[in-house]
Amino acid sequence: MNSKIVLFICMVGVASASVVAPVPVARVDPFPQYSYGYDVQDSISGDYKGHQEQRNGDVVTGSYSVVDPDGTRRIVDYAADPINGFNAVVRREPLVVAAPAKVIAPAPLLAPAPVAPAPVLARAPLYAPAPAPVFAPRLPYYF
Repeated sequence: MNSKIVLFICMVGVASASVVAPVPVARVDPFPQYSYGYDVQDSISGDYKGHQEQRNGDVVTGSYSVVDPDGTRRIVDYAADPINGFNAVVRREPLVVAAPAKVIAPAPLLAPAPVAPAPVLARAPLYAPAPAPVFAPRLPYYF
């Protein structure tokens, strides 16, 4: 009897092992190419940024920029390839270009104007006493 049970278990094992699901074959692009970019300029929130990138096979190049809280624009140019790896160059540029300063002649020196004495003000008390509490007689109320 035991041999029949063992034989049945072996047959179930062989039958379940022979059912193999087909493995899906992944489609791999041998030479991927793409190009994309975006630009955000929101004056209400102050969000200014942009990004653009290109890929041609294993070589990826691009740049992005963002406005930092200190008022400068950070620009990152990057490139990646299998030989050199990932390389990035970071630049910072001021958003507002300073105008050249005008040369102003100093004002002629004048005699100081007479200063009137400051008025003396009476000091207000630091605190006011609280008013006396008012007690009203309790009236009976009915439900």
